[in-house]
Amino acid sequence: MANEERALAERQQIREVVENWVLWRDANQWDSFRTVWHPEGVMMATWFQGSFEEFIRVSQEGFSRGVRILHFLGGTTVERRGKRAIAQTKMTISQRAMVHDVRSDVVCTGRFYDFFERRKGEWRIVLRQPIYERDRIDPVDSSVLLKLDATVLDSFPEGYRHLAYLQSSIGYEVKRDMPGLVGPEVEALYERGARWLAGKPIHRGE
Repeated sequence: MANEERALAERQQIREVVENWVLWRDANQWDSFRTVWHPEGVMMATWFQGSFEEFIRVSQEGFSRGVRILHFLGGTTVERRGKRAIAQTKMTISQRAMVHDVRSDVVCTGRFYDFFERRKGEWRIVLRQPIYERDRIDPVDSSVLLKLDATVLDSFPEGYRHLAYLQSSIGYEVKRDMPGLVGPEVEALYERGARWLAGKPIHRGE
């Protein structure tokens, strides 16, 4: 296989992993979901940070309590260097829950920023760090008024403040320094990605 064909095939494999993550996670197909990760894989989210096995456990617990978080994907770009890659994929997170006794929908647009590695011919995720760019919240019934606490809302970062508002209102502790469209957090993430492509290790808690 020519180099260009091999590179295209590997980008397609990475994109397939990204798509499988979303489809299997949202469908609660957890045995299949495990196959997109390397054993030490870590998932970062507004409401959870830890191993993918812990992510599966808390996702199952949340689902049993009625938590519904869904994902939709857009385009993907892949930067590959040898056996490592960084994939960025446009995505939308949507979640429905009761906020101040009003059934509400949050939609948050951003990117999945994924650290990939090829081992034994298989590309899998080592770390997933979403980037949260813009969000909004709306009552499901547009005739109902939803009034938010402005002080609480403004305490969360701009890119995911409505998502955080909803998640904190149903009992989740939300991480307040996740990367957004601009700012030091996303710049640090880009630097971390560059170090990954250069062959350096990922340090937990960076």
